[in-house]
Amino acid sequence: MIRSTLYCLAVQSGKLSLAKYAGGALIPTLSIDRDDRATITVQLVSALRDLILSGQLRAGERLPASRTLAQDQGVSRTTAINAYEQLTAEGLLRSQVGSGTFVSDSIPTHQEPAEIENSGAMPRLAHLSAEASDQYFPRLSHPETPRAFVTGMPAFDVFPMPLWSRLASRYWRSPRSLVMSYPDACGLLELRQAVCQHLRANRGVNCTPEEVFIFSGAQNAFNRIGSMLLDPGDPVWFENPGAIGARNSLISCGAQLIPVPVDEQGMDVKAGLVAAPNFRLAFVTPAHQHPLGTTMTTERRFELLRAAENAGAWVVEDDFVGEFHYGTHTPPPLKSIDASGRVIYVGTFSKALFPALRLGYVIAPPKLVPIFQRIAQATMQGTPASLQSIVADFINEGHFAAHIRRMRDIYAERRDTLMLEASRSLNGLLKVQPTDTGFHTVGDLTHPNLTDVAISQAAHSAGIVTAPVSRFTIQPVPRQAITLGFSAVTPAQIQKGVQALASVIRDAMASA
Repeated sequence: MIRSTLYCLAVQSGKLSLAKYAGGALIPTLSIDRDDRATITVQLVSALRDLILSGQLRAGERLPASRTLAQDQGVSRTTAINAYEQLTAEGLLRSQVGSGTFVSDSIPTHQEPAEIENSGAMPRLAHLSAEASDQYFPRLSHPETPRAFVTGMPAFDVFPMPLWSRLASRYWRSPRSLVMSYPDACGLLELRQAVCQHLRANRGVNCTPEEVFIFSGAQNAFNRIGSMLLDPGDPVWFENPGAIGARNSLISCGAQLIPVPVDEQGMDVKAGLVAAPNFRLAFVTPAHQHPLGTTMTTERRFELLRAAENAGAWVVEDDFVGEFHYGTHTPPPLKSIDASGRVIYVGTFSKALFPALRLGYVIAPPKLVPIFQRIAQATMQGTPASLQSIVADFINEGHFAAHIRRMRDIYAERRDTLMLEASRSLNGLLKVQPTDTGFHTVGDLTHPNLTDVAISQAAHSAGIVTAPVSRFTIQPVPRQAITLGFSAVTPAQIQKGVQALASVIRDAMASA
């Protein structure tokens, strides 16, 4: 029997409608992919669900019998029955004995997508999400592969992957009860102990395992600290320019960021006191100011601690690359000279090892330890025990200290290459600042008509990754400079990058 006239789709006024016949609404032939991983039943359910939710099958409309549906779609009747039963369980269909299967009456009347698009309606957002601009709440972005002159990325090419693989394999051979159970919300005890030993031996920080809390990266730690210590509108001193990730975390906690200038000695504490003497928290990167690369002087450190004590405020110290100092004397962390228990120390393994770990830690002042414990146990599920255990073994067996020593030498060589090539190719174009710490430095533009934003954009077009210092500011600063990372790429890549950057700047100067 030829039924083509019954199975035609009527197109009226540009809108798709389903022709009908005695067996119920016509279901158009659906696309069933027998090579798809999804079962035929799942594919049929999904297709019917889409027809109902899009309004092509309307509330109260009768569907074909399961036998008819199976014949039309080229599937077994069992598959058709299972699909109807699944959609009935979801509340999209209703079955009436003796009458058939119908689209549920509770399905709302369909509104055409065009009407929604043209209405201009937006879902209601929280005040922060609705008001935060890209300028005040900039996006974080990281390249997938290292290239000149990316910042904040360690050297992937020399990481001891075979050693790491052996430690990981050993962990996965541990008893199942150890491998598969919930991790401690505050962090694996072995890792917390290892962090204490490392900081005591290498950074001069004395702490107990109870003061150490493990987080899924420093970013996660900043969010937790902000949510614990800040109420919406609380004033927070923040370096200007300053670290974007921490800035976004504190903004998301409702903080009122107070931009505090940074000079060659670090955060200008006197300027901070003028702007907000009753600050609630200060965020600083004293070992290697981000992004300018300066090291906070001892005098400024004590100034900041005195200001915090007088204001009853907390200080968050981000020591993200504190292990990497290339001079003769490594500056101690702010935490090591904190006599009043005001400094919350944040460290990370993302820079010392690799970013995919997403593993960081906090050393809480003794007064905050019970609060950190309570919040962690109430709201956190802990970071993966596998990563924590592997890192703990990496530290305890001496591999971490050896790795840090090796990477210091490698990064110092790459830093030296950048400075040498800059003196050869960028003289008169970019004044590259010397640095004894961290993964990057900055270069100041010498031409008065060039902007850091324009040069960064032109460099990006030439395959060079650099960022304008202005991107890190809350309030504009007169300095026109770009970041120059040296840790992630080889000396040969640095040499080529410097030459390419010199061409970019020359071209911009010629057009200025």
